[in-house]
Amino acid sequence: MSMRATVEGVTIALDSLRSNKVRAFLTILGVAIGVATVTLITSIMAGVEKGISDDVASIGAANFVVSRFDQTQVQFSNTPPWEGKPKLTMDEAAVMEELPSVQSVTPVVSTGGSVRYGNKNYSSISLVGLGPEWTTYVRGEFLQGRPFLQNEYDRSATVAVISADVAEEVFGGGNAIGATLRLQGVPHRVVGVFKPKPNLFEGGQQLWAYVPATTAFKSWQVEDDFLEFWVVPAPAVSQERAMDDVTVTLRSLRKLKPGEENDFALVRQEAFAELMGRITGASIGLMVGGVGVVGIMLISVTERTREIGVRKALGARRGEILWQFLVEASTVTVIGALVGLAFGGGGALLLAAFTPIPAQVPLWAVAMALVAAAATGILFGLYPAWRAARLDPVDALRYE
Repeated sequence: MSMRATVEGVTIALDSLRSNKVRAFLTILGVAIGVATVTLITSIMAGVEKGISDDVASIGAANFVVSRFDQTQVQFSNTPPWEGKPKLTMDEAAVMEELPSVQSVTPVVSTGGSVRYGNKNYSSISLVGLGPEWTTYVRGEFLQGRPFLQNEYDRSATVAVISADVAEEVFGGGNAIGATLRLQGVPHRVVGVFKPKPNLFEGGQQLWAYVPATTAFKSWQVEDDFLEFWVVPAPAVSQERAMDDVTVTLRSLRKLKPGEENDFALVRQEAFAELMGRITGASIGLMVGGVGVVGIMLISVTERTREIGVRKALGARRGEILWQFLVEASTVTVIGALVGLAFGGGGALLLAAFTPIPAQVPLWAVAMALVAAAATGILFGLYPAWRAARLDPVDALRYE
């Protein structure tokens, strides 16, 4: 169709909107809500994925976790995901650490507990038992002191590295080294204050204390049901090779036969980004707006039956009538899309400015929202346009 026909269709659509303000408003509102929803969710997802990518880069893209089961998989079952899977053991960690493709294996156990210092008591804190190699996996800086040492790990020493936020809460930013904190009622000497790199999953205050894993087992009686290992591949060794070597080693230690499934899980850092990427469903909003387009265009066809009859009598072809109504439908949805982009994009920027959510509005999302809106107008305007194009000119002229 010619540019003239397109411009004419847009002009008629705008005139129709002005003459039917309430109905047009409701239709545009439906489309706007759909586009705003898509834009906002896309912006949040784009920001979250970038945050995850940054976190993966800060941790080490090649690093991975050996776990009893894959915590990134969504399961719908009454059976616990760890059922039938034996616990990981410290002996397995020792064998993995001997692999040439592995730089370090850090055992990890965690629990919740309390911290007490003098008359100060904090009941909600994360208590984590780690191997002495944890600094090869967790990136950050020591504001005070040092990590616990291998000999402290070997003798289950009651020493602790606390987070910068715990140090601020308990010591007001003053010197914490050498102070004694009661963790789960057991005295521990503070040897370091650590501030990790910002992490998307740990917004707000980070209240935790790291102790040797051997100490956690001995002093806190922590269960090893969910013991896991943080693995750092050796320099110049790919993640794939290290994961293959660890898989072969664990299968051998567990005497798994060829064809049997692994009764353990190796989880890449990128798996968390992939998990977020599986969240879908925002397009439902556009469907709601599309239904409104069908309604307003069908009413428009009915109201303009005589006009269509006159145009056909003057020689307008079916294709011209069809094109006119498709242009009108697309115009309505694009206007709704622009309104939705304003609200969705504005909401994303406000979230990024005033909350920890790293929302960002990618240009491709804006372009896709506009294209999707136009496509929605064409899709949902097709039937009303087809109905208008097939009207008999004689019957249309007689219509009152």
